[in-house]
Amino acid sequence: MIRFRFATDPTESIAFSYSPLLEAVLSLHVLSEPKHHPLQHPWVRRSRSLPPELRREIAALRFAYDGFVPEFLMPSPASAYRGFDEELQELERLDDATLALGFLRPLHDHRGEREETLLDDERVRGHVLGRVERLGADAALATLIFDSPRELLARFTRLLGDYWEAAFRDEWEQLEPRLAETVAEAGQGIAGGGVYDYLTGLSPQLLIDPGNREIRRDLPHEHTVDVGPGAELVLVPSVFVWPHVRLNCDAPWPPGIVYPAPFALAGGRSTLPSQDVVHVLRALADETRLRALRLIAAGPRSTQELAPLIGISEAGLSKHLRLLARAGLVRGRREGYYVLYTLEPERISTLSEAVLGFLAESSRETA
Repeated sequence: MIRFRFATDPTESIAFSYSPLLEAVLSLHVLSEPKHHPLQHPWVRRSRSLPPELRREIAALRFAYDGFVPEFLMPSPASAYRGFDEELQELERLDDATLALGFLRPLHDHRGEREETLLDDERVRGHVLGRVERLGADAALATLIFDSPRELLARFTRLLGDYWEAAFRDEWEQLEPRLAETVAEAGQGIAGGGVYDYLTGLSPQLLIDPGNREIRRDLPHEHTVDVGPGAELVLVPSVFVWPHVRLNCDAPWPPGIVYPAPFALAGGRSTLPSQDVVHVLRALADETRLRALRLIAAGPRSTQELAPLIGISEAGLSKHLRLLARAGLVRGRREGYYVLYTLEPERISTLSEAVLGFLAESSRETA
């Protein structure tokens, strides 16, 4: 579980940013896994016209953005909005160990620990090269993580520069005004409804807990990050991150959440990611939770209202509600002393489709 914990008023502890460099790399991730990104298929189709040599280079460096993306791409809340060339220049200032560990992270989960000894570990090298070969990327390029990270950076930035000139510059000219508008709308939403209400709408994969001043993400990575003035949480809207939510919780990079920009989802109904199906089904497979959901569907309810209606203690019901919230089936918002829970109907409406997709994926894996 990753926890971002606000030490004080969260209004003073969050910042917004967007990044042409990060967005370009996330779009390369889309091109590396197009079947997992149906929302961005128009971009996938347009990218078929890229020069063949550029497409080969995108495939060769796929290991740098296939799963995670390097942590050093996370924009800082302390810096002004930079252009693409300025962000590339910032990468040149990083030392070799930082570059190597950043490129290593998508291939080997070092949990953000700056253990430079990993770069000399033959088992880590073997693990990395095995993953790169399975991806169909260039294993010789991947060895530069260990042997010459500066050379790998040069190859990486050359690819990004060529990609920017061939396609992404024009795309960014269309996206930047809309991302700027998203940030402005976020400010209006926070001013009108408060920080926690705004945060609740970022993604069903995030659990917002106003009572504990926390944002949580259920991942196999135990880390609590204290957020406050001087150590702000940076929120980065993105068109190309969906269906994922990317988190950074490891120093020296700022804590951050890259979340789907609302306008990117406006053109169609969002679907339930297959990795969430088990969590949702587990949350629904309980009579007490189903009864609670039925009552919440009729209107917002507090724990104090629901407990006597269901015939369970408030403490016991709270555990059920936390599981429902973690699965994205309900969300809570504080109103004075009470936390009111409301239903997330779209999460349920996409469940049948998601189960069929999950079964189809399982069939392909066993074929």
